[in-house]
Amino acid sequence: MFRDRFGKVIYVGKARDLRRRLGNYFQPSRKRTGDAKLRSLINSIADWSYTLVRNEDEALLLESQLIKNYAPHYNILMRDDKRYLLLKVDLSEKFPTLTLARLKKPDNARYYGPFPHGTALKMTREFLLSHFGLRGCKSSDPDEETRKHCLKKLVKDCCAPCTGKVSQEEYRARLTAALAVLEGDIAPVMDAIREKMQKAAMESKFELAARYRDAAANIDAVFGQRNRIFENPSLPDQKYPPGELGMQALKKTLGLKELPREIICFDISNILGTLAVASMVTFTDGKPDRRSYRRFRIKTVMQSDDFAMMKEAVSRHFSRLLAENSPLPDLLMVDGGKGQISSAVDALISVNAPPLPLIGLAERNEEIFLPGRSDPIVLDRHNHALKLLQSIRDEAHRFAITYHRNLREKRIQASMLDDIPGVGKNRKRQLLRAFGSLAQLRRADAAEIVRRVPGIGKSVAEKIVKHI
Repeated sequence: MFRDRFGKVIYVGKARDLRRRLGNYFQPSRKRTGDAKLRSLINSIADWSYTLVRNEDEALLLESQLIKNYAPHYNILMRDDKRYLLLKVDLSEKFPTLTLARLKKPDNARYYGPFPHGTALKMTREFLLSHFGLRGCKSSDPDEETRKHCLKKLVKDCCAPCTGKVSQEEYRARLTAALAVLEGDIAPVMDAIREKMQKAAMESKFELAARYRDAAANIDAVFGQRNRIFENPSLPDQKYPPGELGMQALKKTLGLKELPREIICFDISNILGTLAVASMVTFTDGKPDRRSYRRFRIKTVMQSDDFAMMKEAVSRHFSRLLAENSPLPDLLMVDGGKGQISSAVDALISVNAPPLPLIGLAERNEEIFLPGRSDPIVLDRHNHALKLLQSIRDEAHRFAITYHRNLREKRIQASMLDDIPGVGKNRKRQLLRAFGSLAQLRRADAAEIVRRVPGIGKSVAEKIVKHI
């Protein structure tokens, strides 16, 4: 992931050889010989990070998820809301079958996937329905009327549960065998396919043999052991929604007595101490609670001191909570390591706040720091607790940077207008109120300024246009 100087994700990509892929961007000649879009991307890169995955399927899925989450400016593909295909099995039906889905719903059905290779998945599904004789009709309880409109009766691909040809128990046995393939036990079906393929080849039925060959390749690509990536709500660790999973894992990791339903996080943003701001975001039940977000202009710290700024922001917020007798959060989080943790502790002591769980998340190695503990907690990158903390930290970072950027843009606008002869504080306010921003004002000519801003004559308007 490439980020610009404001921390915003501007491009997401994937590669087997990361060194070679990045070399395409960071060769000095690229700034001169690359196309306009590539040069613009290279000039915008301020930071980059990477995530290691096990195989190409995982890379495709993660890339799609990140692009949909961040909508990077330099990514064109996969920015729509289209999702990769899942396989769904509703075991509550009388005669369950394999159906395609794009969205996992809380309907107690069993889902497999997502699978990035849609064509291979569709062909494999058709083969499995045929191989195991599962129904392909839309009716969950097929009968004789359903049979009249069924095409599979012509090719005899279905075991015809609608006619009573097989019992419900026999049909379930077929389904269980098909689900075993979905769960990675592909050896029996692969052996059967190879046997049919060899038989067809010996009988000079080469087109049929080729179809069996393709079916074997698709099954191995989609359901082979190394490629399996499942989201199965019937598994023990999937009985909670994602936010609930994160809170449960966080409670266990930190040894908390209660589930951390309300988590607040502080972050600092400044450039060498100027226009210093702090952000505070709130997550309730694992989801952003934007009505409870707060932002702070740092007032008492004049130099570049993130620790002192953190102390000011935390103390101001908690002094207000205590004065209003408002409930305190279940977990306080700061963006940073030991220094930010110490500042937050000092801030809580300074306002006589009661003890509450406090952690820091250091971005460099995603380490979790606790007060009074020298060694950080390092979690696996797939851990639900770490994923929740990363989401909260990234949201606090985004909120702080957005506020800081807005203040900086306002200062730039104000300073440019201050230098125009004949434009005082009131006229400057009128100009910004009429045009909204300096960028909009730049597009206007003298006549439009006179028309939209009462009290400004032609000579002053011409000076404004000339100056900006």
